[in-house]
Amino acid sequence: QVQLVESGGGLVQAGNSLRLSCAASGLTFSYYAMGWFRQAPGKERERVAAITALGGGTLYADSVKDRFTISRDNAKNTVFLQMNSLNPDDTAIYYCAAGSRGEFTYWGQGTQVTVSS
Repeated sequence: QVQLVESGGGLVQAGNSLRLSCAASGLTFSYYAMGWFRQAPGKERERVAAITALGGGTLYADSVKDRFTISRDNAKNTVFLQMNSLNPDDTAIYYCAAGSRGEFTYWGQGTQVTVSS
């Protein structure tokens, strides 16, 4: 059974940082691309960042480029999202997902990030 468990969310003031983690089990982690998504109330889900299976490639939404960094540790089956210079528009539930062949198949339960002004 595949499980993705996010952690690290919370309430922070604008300008501060948070680091999200997502621990994966039940799959061969190094075979899967990983992504971070977010969904704010009343908005569609947005892909924030993604990283290839071996970590050689990353991509970011324009809204987070130069502020967020995605990374992974395949030895620990974990993917991270370092979020700097947070602003209230970053407030959302953040989800990690695992995928292959261009489709994200497995999803975590999400972690809430709230940024106060």
